[in-house]
Amino acid sequence: MYSMTGYGKGVAKEYGKTITVEIKTVNHRYLDWGIKMPRNFLFLEDMVKKTVGTAIARGHVDLFLTYEKESVDDGAYTVDTELARNYLEAVEKLNASLKVKDDFTLTSLLKVPDVIKREQPVDDEALLARLAEEALKSALDSLKAMRLREGESLKADISSKLDKIENALEKIKEYAPKVAENYKKALDARIAEVLEPSKTDMQRLATEVALFADRCAIDEEITRLAAHIAHMRTLLTADEPVGRKMDFLVQEFNRETNTIGSKANDMNITSLVLSIKNEIEKIREQAANIE
Repeated sequence: MYSMTGYGKGVAKEYGKTITVEIKTVNHRYLDWGIKMPRNFLFLEDMVKKTVGTAIARGHVDLFLTYEKESVDDGAYTVDTELARNYLEAVEKLNASLKVKDDFTLTSLLKVPDVIKREQPVDDEALLARLAEEALKSALDSLKAMRLREGESLKADISSKLDKIENALEKIKEYAPKVAENYKKALDARIAEVLEPSKTDMQRLATEVALFADRCAIDEEITRLAAHIAHMRTLLTADEPVGRKMDFLVQEFNRETNTIGSKANDMNITSLVLSIKNEIEKIREQAANIE
């Protein structure tokens, strides 16, 4: 099980060229992107997305790729002789026309834009692609290791909360059969306050108790909630991304728990239902961070 939160960094270096990839991930319902890299690396964007997509199923991904060179003196200087000649001719014409003192020198000519230009060497794209992929995979390995550690922590926490829900559910099972019995006793006592025992319609009393017992029966909800707990435990040990399944299952937890609370009509059960809902909410918050 993997958390959606993590950070990873990878570095690849060769021939004085260094590529660093940093990846940060946070919660998101789907796989979402934010990639920053130098313009001369845009040809690698498709490779980066495919590689990350195979490693991460869900979460917002911020990826940063930086590129450094140890040496920049491998370029060459070129002289635009034709431009220099045209510029010099223009200066001579201007001098002949205005008859001003001429202090034009070679140094002056060198200051003319584009007379001398430095040609930057073209990077080997195959080398850059290989280094980028190496750095990316290293960053992903580091990221996955962190997300796995976080995921194991979330797994243990959710498991402990499931234990608390199960304990509360076992107590509800003990109280459930007594709800109708307690209702009958309370009804008997209330009737005894206003009627003589001889005038009590026992058949009608039995019918009323039976109807109440039917309305407050929660056996099915208890069974379904127990099944959801068992299902959640299987998700905790799954090898595939289960975050979305957990999101849905938590909703089912709440549905059954709410029904138990509304049907039971018993203070003891209501108190246990509230404690269960508290644990469910904590699980929901944790599940929202699971891939």
